[in-house]
Amino acid sequence: MQVTLASELTEWDDFVARSQDSTFAHLAGWRNIMRDVLRHRCLYLIARDDHQRIAGVLPLVQVKGLAGHFLVSVPFVNDGGPIGTAGARTALTEFAVAEAQRIGAGLLELRNRTEVVGPVQHSFRKVAVHLPLPPSLEELWSTTFKAKLRSQIRRPAKEGMTATVGSDQLDAFYRVFSRNMRDLGTPVLPRAFFSGLLSAFGDRVMFVTVYTADGRPAAASCSLQWREELEVTWASSLREYNKLSPNMLLYGTMMEQAISRGARVFNFGRSSPGSATHKFKQQWGGHDVQLPWAFWSRSAEVGTPSADSRAFQLAQAAWKRMPLAVANLLGPFLSRQLP
Repeated sequence: MQVTLASELTEWDDFVARSQDSTFAHLAGWRNIMRDVLRHRCLYLIARDDHQRIAGVLPLVQVKGLAGHFLVSVPFVNDGGPIGTAGARTALTEFAVAEAQRIGAGLLELRNRTEVVGPVQHSFRKVAVHLPLPPSLEELWSTTFKAKLRSQIRRPAKEGMTATVGSDQLDAFYRVFSRNMRDLGTPVLPRAFFSGLLSAFGDRVMFVTVYTADGRPAAASCSLQWREELEVTWASSLREYNKLSPNMLLYGTMMEQAISRGARVFNFGRSSPGSATHKFKQQWGGHDVQLPWAFWSRSAEVGTPSADSRAFQLAQAAWKRMPLAVANLLGPFLSRQLP
């Protein structure tokens, strides 16, 4: 098995489309976003068999900054590890470890849905929650949504809240998202990151905004669809509207839209097990899916910077006190260093 660095990606998406284990994170369009928007060096690896046919691929992104030096597949999303034949996945993993050692990275992280074979260990610090979707909206409301959920989803509408879906919701989404990230103590990704998603992936990207009765955005999300799965990758709601539960209307709307788009799995995205976010996702009736991310570390690190660490928590506390305008100015510069 021969592994090389791809300069052109003309064959890449064709292989990804044929691979049963591929995800949204494997699409070639991410390279332009990581390189042109976030200014990261990208190493897109291709494994070929003895007949020079593509047997596997692995997108890698080098992230260097104040938080450390990382090689990640793929930063800022939840998937992107090696896919292809068993031999190709092993060869790609071995190449990635050797490359991390060669460039002096402190940590290699392969964000997989299944364990990989190679000179790596596995971290089980994150889980996803998947909810099977019925084929119709009627079944969603009558069967999937239990009585308590139906009441919680309808409550915001009774308060005059409405949900709007479309690419024209990018600005409203970013207004809510940037404010919420400051309140959480986390630097926000640049707006250009999300406009880049629309440019690269079009209607595979879905923005939803929940508005108050007087037209103010209260909650919003950005979801990504791949085949029959819709994944909620970024979702936020503003704290002053918590008592009206706009996030319940937000998620209910996303599930309705997922069914209308032909999705059969609603992926709530990753969480730390037992966290408040994890419990919110579990209440919808889905099941946990362990994320066995593979890693090689030069030291004792088992993953990229996490809100679970003491140092991260101290930084969060300081960031929460920062004026919103300053946080939105500095956030895009710092967020690119926190994969």
